[in-house]
Amino acid sequence: MFIILRDENAPRRSRLPRPVSPPAAPNFGTAGFDAGTMADAPPAPKLESAELNARDLREISRDPTVTAVARGMPTRLIEPQPLDEVRSEDAEPSWGIAAVGAESSGFTGAGVRVAVLDTGIDTGHPAFDGVTLKTRDFAGSGIEDANGHGTHCAGTVFGRDVEGTRIGVARGVTDALIGKVLGDDGSGSSDMLFRAIKWASDEQAQVISMSLGFDFPGLVEELIGQGWPEILAGSAALEAYRMNLRMFDALMDMLRAQAAFSGGTVVCAAAGNESRRNIDPNFEVSASLPAAAFGVVSVGALGQGAGGLTIASFSNSNPTVSAPGVNVISAATGGGLRPLNGTSMACPHVAGIAALWWEAQRASGSPAFAGAVQARLMASCTTAPIDPATDGLDRGQGLVQAPAMAIG
Repeated sequence: MFIILRDENAPRRSRLPRPVSPPAAPNFGTAGFDAGTMADAPPAPKLESAELNARDLREISRDPTVTAVARGMPTRLIEPQPLDEVRSEDAEPSWGIAAVGAESSGFTGAGVRVAVLDTGIDTGHPAFDGVTLKTRDFAGSGIEDANGHGTHCAGTVFGRDVEGTRIGVARGVTDALIGKVLGDDGSGSSDMLFRAIKWASDEQAQVISMSLGFDFPGLVEELIGQGWPEILAGSAALEAYRMNLRMFDALMDMLRAQAAFSGGTVVCAAAGNESRRNIDPNFEVSASLPAAAFGVVSVGALGQGAGGLTIASFSNSNPTVSAPGVNVISAATGGGLRPLNGTSMACPHVAGIAALWWEAQRASGSPAFAGAVQARLMASCTTAPIDPATDGLDRGQGLVQAPAMAIG
């Protein structure tokens, strides 16, 4: 199965090469966006699925409305990681919220719409009392979260206090989108994910949080199971990965171009948990899709150490930024709380901080669009609390920080 991304406004717009950086900000008045400053019409992304042969692929590449084509790939939950050197009973409540400065911030994320694309959510959990949840099930197993991963991540982004314990970075968020893109077993597809991102964008999400990865080994195994020779299956899976990367980049381009009309979306993704520095310091795996896509804020995981915050042994290298991801306490399916480790736990910290920066940007009277919010998010990162021995390629720009007060 192939996924086709179209821009239905493309014939009315010039077909320019993909920019290497986001477009310049339009001129904004106090009333909002000036839609005529950047393009005649916003991109109109449309996703289709079809079985295509080699001839079909050649023909569709000549269609001016087609922006990208990709073979569907399996996706998988970025599984929480056990750590031999960390005991869950020693988990310190809210340490991550304090580390990113959300405890002392003058902002709560009020008025910001956040999307969490994951395994669904426990809609009855008290952590989400007072939050309007608009949901869509792309996995076909119902929006309720039998896995628990999505509930934990959503709790870190905007959860209310539970049993006197603070778990949410952006507790002022009252409007959230929940897209179930992974089944109860943690598996999904790139088709589900792309459709969910488009849905979140269409629903005017200002922040998207996703803690999942593209399953390259899974596709290889699937093709071998269909009778493909091993070398051919590996080659086809590699080409599918490339196609999906191009698809992701093209979709991100459209989101950036839509910023002139809707404000756009800051997209955050977990860097992944495949590194094993506890086995060998050089056993480092680089961030992959969707974290590796152009314009995505990829997130590495930090834990507490004697010399300051340290990169978690499992956290993949080359993230954009880093955030707390070890012994993070958040909502558990069925009620109550539990600690988990993973870049999956770090990513929602960053999504919550992005919501605070959206609110701060609006309060400043400056143009509130995704490029400006992302720039503030990046510029405010700090390396001060991070162990100086930590490799810069492992921590990225540094630890994200909440806006303390109104900005100018």
